[in-house]
Amino acid sequence: MADATPAIEARNLGKTFRSPMLRRRVRAVVDVSFTVERGEIFGLLGPNGAGKTTVIKMLLGLVRPDAGSARILGLDVPSAESRAAVGFLPENPYFYDHLTGHELLDYYGGLFGIPRAQRRRRAAQALERVGIAYAADQPLRKLSKGMLQRIGMAQALLSDARVLILDEPMSGLDPIGRKEFRDILIERRREGVAILFSSHILPDVEMVADRVAILTAGSVASQGTLGALLSMDAGAVEVATSGLPPEAAARLAAGARGHERRGDVDRFIAATQADAVALAQQAVSAGGRLVEIAPHRGTLEDLIVRLSTNPRKRDQ
Repeated sequence: MADATPAIEARNLGKTFRSPMLRRRVRAVVDVSFTVERGEIFGLLGPNGAGKTTVIKMLLGLVRPDAGSARILGLDVPSAESRAAVGFLPENPYFYDHLTGHELLDYYGGLFGIPRAQRRRRAAQALERVGIAYAADQPLRKLSKGMLQRIGMAQALLSDARVLILDEPMSGLDPIGRKEFRDILIERRREGVAILFSSHILPDVEMVADRVAILTAGSVASQGTLGALLSMDAGAVEVATSGLPPEAAARLAAGARGHERRGDVDRFIAATQADAVALAQQAVSAGGRLVEIAPHRGTLEDLIVRLSTNPRKRDQ
């Protein structure tokens, strides 16, 4: 019978940092709870300063929470056992740059307790899987940021961990590299690995994440499947016009839920179909030409911006 214990459990996590110089407290994380199931890709999203990296550090035991608790594969955090269960890629991996990729992974394999013969084989496999085997004998100081990101992913995969925690894994990668990393995440999900990752590259999140949690001001503003979250815009209608005078566009934008101007085309988002019809009539009366009226499909970017409009005050 399969183990039903979640791979990652965050329960009411909270963290306040104290700044002696500024004599104030900064609430970085406030009552954050979520779970990541085995064989699931879970995205941790939000604007800069939302608390994503602090949450990840608490899950790894690198930062102790002031409130709440966490478990990895049923193991309490922090503990040596919970750390050993995780493959981790930090946002800005730092490696000793006189080592080669092979030497670095051999070193990490030793830290994982992998026997020498096995770790050489695993290192070669991991380097091949992330597409950096051709440069594995070059000193790391000679590699680009994207190449170092591939080395970092290789070390996260090295131990064949059942949980992967990746902080901005697509950072510094070109489109081909991002596609390859997405394929790796999907491949590991099929193998039953639980993956938690943060990212600012929202199209990548939409392609691979099963569920997401959106943090704003240190709290979970919304979480669920992408289908459920993006359906929050159900009923909204997009109105596109061309040739609208700028002053008329500004006036109509004030009453719309959203507005974007590209070249000669203004796109408005109306909350309802009736609002869309009224907006279209006003645009035509103001000298514009109607280009399109269509249902508006919400995006993660739209949702995050909307949820972040009135963030909770964190400094106390």
